[in-house]
Amino acid sequence: MRLLSIAILCCSYGSWAACPGQFDSSTDQQWNQFRLHSDVKRLGPLLAEEFVLTHSDGRVENKHSYLQDLASSNRVNSQIENFDVQIRCFENTAIVTGRTLQQGISAGKKWQGEFRFTRLWFYQNNQWLLQASHSSRLR
Repeated sequence: MRLLSIAILCCSYGSWAACPGQFDSSTDQQWNQFRLHSDVKRLGPLLAEEFVLTHSDGRVENKHSYLQDLASSNRVNSQIENFDVQIRCFENTAIVTGRTLQQGISAGKKWQGEFRFTRLWFYQNNQWLLQASHSSRLR
């Protein structure tokens, strides 16, 4: 009986659906490609004004500070390789999760690692905007 109640609750809450506005893996891949090439001109329009980036070390940046960091070459990414990527949609929201291998230079120090990430995209005004990105170091 308890299992049946949990199943009914889960089904009544809502279900994942197809994403509106053609969201697919290429939308999320643009985020990675523009970061890899420090292309802030093309990256900026993908980010919501309220964008929040939580780094694996706990640092938090907003849209302005992150784009400024990339533009100044203070942060240079040399590898961003995602795998085990899953996309789930609900109404106007896409949740992208997966793992990534990354390396680069930040504030003059080399770094690399494997991370788990979660990104939250919202469909607003006929456009997908990245609202939040969070990563946790695996190794």
